[in-house]
Amino acid sequence: MPLVSMKEMLEKGKENGYAVGQFNINNLEYIQAILQAAEEEKSPVILGVSEGAGKYMGGFNVVVAMVKSLMESYGTTVPVAIHLDHGSSFQKCAEAIHAGFTSVMIDASHSPIEENIATTKQVVELAHIHGVSVEAEVGTVGGEEDGVIGGIQYADKEECKRLVAEAGVDCLAPALGSVHGPYQGEPNLGFTEMEEILHLVQVPLVLHGGTGIPLKDVQKAISLGTAKINVNTENQMAQAEAVRSVLKAKPELYDPRKYLGPGTEAIKETVKGKMRDFGSSQQA
Repeated sequence: MPLVSMKEMLEKGKENGYAVGQFNINNLEYIQAILQAAEEEKSPVILGVSEGAGKYMGGFNVVVAMVKSLMESYGTTVPVAIHLDHGSSFQKCAEAIHAGFTSVMIDASHSPIEENIATTKQVVELAHIHGVSVEAEVGTVGGEEDGVIGGIQYADKEECKRLVAEAGVDCLAPALGSVHGPYQGEPNLGFTEMEEILHLVQVPLVLHGGTGIPLKDVQKAISLGTAKINVNTENQMAQAEAVRSVLKAKPELYDPRKYLGPGTEAIKETVKGKMRDFGSSQQA
């Protein structure tokens, strides 16, 4: 199956009461684990790529080539999107689009709303020509992800309405108390604001910082129009724990396949669990 944009899968999720997981890829093993999990769960899936991870893997063209080659090798039948996570500029989004990404996020949330709208609109115009979906953000997600650092700043409802109406994005990430990385204590999401924003914008909502959010809160967010949930830290922690366990038990190991293999399996099982939690299993 060819790569697809996020637009149809997220609209379908919003209409049918489930969310599609964005699972960030950091190297070959992540792509393998996530594609295998999606096929086994018969779930649509979004492969998130941060600018830093894309650079680490050799560039956006290499990422697309790896994903396409593995999908062909595995005979992937479920919908798969490659999505630029937290694109920092129009130039980076354009680079991803021309490399073959099927979706991009332009994150101009740190700029005043007028600049956010103008930059996002520019990305949307290019992306939609190529059939690529666009996500944008209002407010600031807390914590740190791949060098992107922010304190929690709740999204302004009217700014959300303006951004969607004027820029024409396909989905919106309103910052409502979630953070990148592990939570310090219990997450406190703004569900009242989430419901109000959904009614104002009518496009699928996105929840960043999905690691560590209790299942009841995930389900509540989905019921309020959240159709995309991002997970990265939890997969990284599961992989690292598995690799440490193997090397602790067998410190003489040096063949990377022998210790990375269990790490890949840990990622796969984590992703499968998330797909079930999000309700996307058996929705492909």
